[in-house]
Amino acid sequence: MAAVGDLHVKQDGDNRLQAHLREYPEEIDLLLLAGDLTYRGTPAEARRLAQDLAGLPCPVLAVLGNHDFHEDQSEVVIEELEAVGVRFLEGAGQVLQLAAGRIGVAGVKGWCGGFEGTCATPFGEPEMKEFVDISVRSAQSLWQALAALDASYKIALLHYSPIRATLAGEPPELWPFLGSYLLGDAADGGGASLVLHGHAHYGSFSGATAKGTPVHNVAASVLGRPFHVFEVDLSRAAEPAAEPTSAPTEGR
Repeated sequence: MAAVGDLHVKQDGDNRLQAHLREYPEEIDLLLLAGDLTYRGTPAEARRLAQDLAGLPCPVLAVLGNHDFHEDQSEVVIEELEAVGVRFLEGAGQVLQLAAGRIGVAGVKGWCGGFEGTCATPFGEPEMKEFVDISVRSAQSLWQALAALDASYKIALLHYSPIRATLAGEPPELWPFLGSYLLGDAADGGGASLVLHGHAHYGSFSGATAKGTPVHNVAASVLGRPFHVFEVDLSRAAEPAAEPTSAPTEGR
């Protein structure tokens, strides 16, 4: 399985992803894209990436990132990439039957808000309540999508980070805007076997959720190469799904 995020493809950019993927014609069973597929979210940038992804011999699953919304044309970005077979996950999942077994992938872009002890809470102004509500709804949709997957191995595909550990290297002042612990709780509650995200360009590659589920930041700048190849054991059973946790309620 190959994974990468934060490609930031520009209309006239030199994207070498396809050439590198074709070096692994029999080894790559699945490609996962963890958001920020384009630089400014324009149709031309999406078409440029679509040219690179067209005709790949493996399924491609993706979520959008914040860059993909900048020009308010995210629906067109999706259309351009779906035309070459990319499947987008936003509060949804896909189960794939591979030679080694069944694998399930559920995805959301995610949102920010911070982490335990220093997170935003739905208290005070309506703008703050709306801000936190986005985090809550995103996490709930991830939990539901993971729980619905009929697969022994489940992957949560995100853009924003679910944990602090993979943000190490970024200025701590930015952490509340790079992810939310609610996403980590949702991944654990939905029984994820592995969590992948991007967004933190100067973060760290590895971490784990509160329950010990591996988390990897696959932003291209963190990887230092076109993508990372994971070998996963599809015989490893996913944890049973649990009830989602509630949102933080204390104000200050």
